Amino acid sequence: MKKLTAVVLALTLCLCACGALAEHFVIATDTVFKPFEYTDASGNFVGIDVDILAAIAEDQGFTYDLNSLGWDAAIAACQAGQADGMIAGASITDARKESGWIFSDGYYNATQCMTVAAGSKIASFADLAGKPVAVKTGTQGATYAESLKDEYGFTITYFEDSPTMYQAVIGGQCVACFEDTPIMAATIKENGVPMQIVEGSENEGSPYGFAIFNAEKQGLVDMFNAGLANIKANGKYDEILAKYFN
Repeated sequence: MKKLTAVVLALTLCLCACGALAEHFVIATDTVFKPFEYTDASGNFVGIDVDILAAIAEDQGFTYDLNSLGWDAAIAACQAGQADGMIAGASITDARKESGWIFSDGYYNATQCMTVAAGSKIASFADLAGKPVAVKTGTQGATYAESLKDEYGFTITYFEDSPTMYQAVIGGQCVACFEDTPIMAATIKENGVPMQIVEGSENEGSPYGFAIFNAEKQGLVDMFNAGLANIKANGKYDEILAKYFN
């Protein structure tokens, strides 16, 4: 029995040393948020968030499954305990913190802007009076539009995903949409979407953060923060941004 116990202990120590018992997590995302997370021509998940998560996991020695669920479903999965955390270009805000989001340190500061169809005569918020504007439910773009709605007299139509929201603007159902500026810039430039950002429409912005919804998962946030600091220090973070922003 002593020999068996010794063998089991030795195997356990070996597995730990080899990283076979590394922590494993389920991370939810929304892969229609280029260049932060999207699906390439081969069906692979790619983007800034995807690469940052991979670099941090390697640095901190944990493994994970990345599940593309969509924005609302990703939040719901975390809240229901079906996912451990979420990375999807989620802006860090006091309102979200108060509603149960627990954020990492910020890893990218993003503004929101107004975007219209190419050739549109909408050139300012004042031109929106009496017209319908598109937003994606639960996003900072929606919050930005809601903060301007009463002052400029426009109505808001809510959509569940960005592509449908863009199509509503292109097709004329809505005259404009509010979205994160780097997302719109990449969508227009790389996908050839016939839209244009309205100059001077950006807000002050806020940082993106990795998020959990259960305080018992704080260890995952701590590892994210430690790994983020390390990849910034060793240059990997800048390499990732340069890869997607040229």
